[in-house]
Amino acid sequence: MKNYESKQELIDTIKNSFDKYLSEFDNIPDNEKDKIIKGVDKSPSQNISYQLGWVNLLLEWEKNEKVGRQVITPKEGFKWNNLGALYQEFYQTYHPYSLKEKKALLAEKVNELVDWVKSLTDDELFLLNQRKWATTPAKWPVYKWIHINTVAPFTNFRVQIRKWKKLSSNSISTHLA
Repeated sequence: MKNYESKQELIDTIKNSFDKYLSEFDNIPDNEKDKIIKGVDKSPSQNISYQLGWVNLLLEWEKNEKVGRQVITPKEGFKWNNLGALYQEFYQTYHPYSLKEKKALLAEKVNELVDWVKSLTDDELFLLNQRKWATTPAKWPVYKWIHINTVAPFTNFRVQIRKWKKLSSNSISTHLA
């Protein structure tokens, strides 16, 4: 996993990877957002819904801890060893939105996340045990939680979207209901 020299490097990397990720959706027609392609992990709608779900969870964990609520990770009713059900919840929650709406929602949430990162001290960001929600058996500092739920998937999922676009024109597909 990437290490960062500074808060600004993390912010710049989030913004850069996010901009590239979001641009991958530019030429996908909304009537194909749910198209499933054999050999591609997620439809475009599922892909961006997944990101909306995780960015929202990060922000929710922080908000809840700040007001003194007990934070249950990944989310109340879900366990780390069974994330498939959580992903299905993400897909259902954001399914009604168009890709354009999802892009706008995700941009808003990523901006909120960047503002949160800016508000953190270097200690809060880079040292262990700075947040109760980040004190899982993984023992990651907050920046790693941010990286694994933003930069890493923004980068890796671009490949999936490109593959989806390449295969979508010559593949038999199914659409989700």
